[in-house]
Amino acid sequence: MTMIYRFRVILDNDTEDDIFRDIEIRKTDTLEDLHNTITQSFGFDGTEMASFYVSDDQWNQGEEISLFDMSEGMNSVRLMNETTLDDIVDDTRTKLIYVYDFLSMWTFLIELAEIVEETDSVDYPNLMFVHGQIPNDAPEKTFEADDSLDYDDLDEDLNIDDYDNLDFNENWN
Repeated sequence: MTMIYRFRVILDNDTEDDIFRDIEIRKTDTLEDLHNTITQSFGFDGTEMASFYVSDDQWNQGEEISLFDMSEGMNSVRLMNETTLDDIVDDTRTKLIYVYDFLSMWTFLIELAEIVEETDSVDYPNLMFVHGQIPNDAPEKTFEADDSLDYDDLDEDLNIDDYDNLDFNENWN
């Protein structure tokens, strides 16, 4: 019998209102299947770029698993449609971060709540529970600069209009 993962998908926002969906999906389904289920359950059209990130217990962002390969062959990228849920999630690795639409940065925290046996009368993936309505705009994110970067060391004499002294070929294409 196929095992089912029950996930809670929580919108990462700074308001008092919890906004989440509880989803059941086969452990052998792909991350693309989970992506489609999440976008549909929150009312997105699913056409924007998205990525999952493996996470530790403190919600630190780890390896990226992308919807599309945008690396242009530079780096190998894991893709959602090639990665099954049981490749990256189990009872010891229970957390993922999901980012949808990199311009708006809709960010979701996903946690495996339970692993259960498949029920014959249920179609999977299954939206089990809905709590809260998603806002019209993504919650604001605050990013902190890395303290090790010293922006004062940047070349202040750089003139981007001085093409002769810039280190690139202006006829590159």
